Amino acid sequence: MPHQQTPSVGRIVHYVSHGSPVLDDGSQRYPSVRRAAIITAVPDVLGEDLRVGLAVLNPTGLHFDQAVPYAEPGGDLVGGTWHWPERV
Repeated sequence: MPHQQTPSVGRIVHYVSHGSPVLDDGSQRYPSVRRAAIITAVPDVLGEDLRVGLAVLNPTGLHFDQAVPYAEPGGDLVGGTWHWPERV
């Protein structure tokens, strides 16, 4: 399903963390998870991948990133991407 909203500064979105590297036994110390994030920058012209700047709200502090690509939610989480929060 294509995105139906236009990103703008101040909007709340979900960021998918990268998680830690996969260990020899196939586990991860820190798995990839969704985090709340606030859009901090939107380019003048949005490309097809909807790259935006984000301030990610983690339980242990803030993470800032630029040019974070959009990914449709659901299925496998793609680390280092953002999406609109799912409706519940």
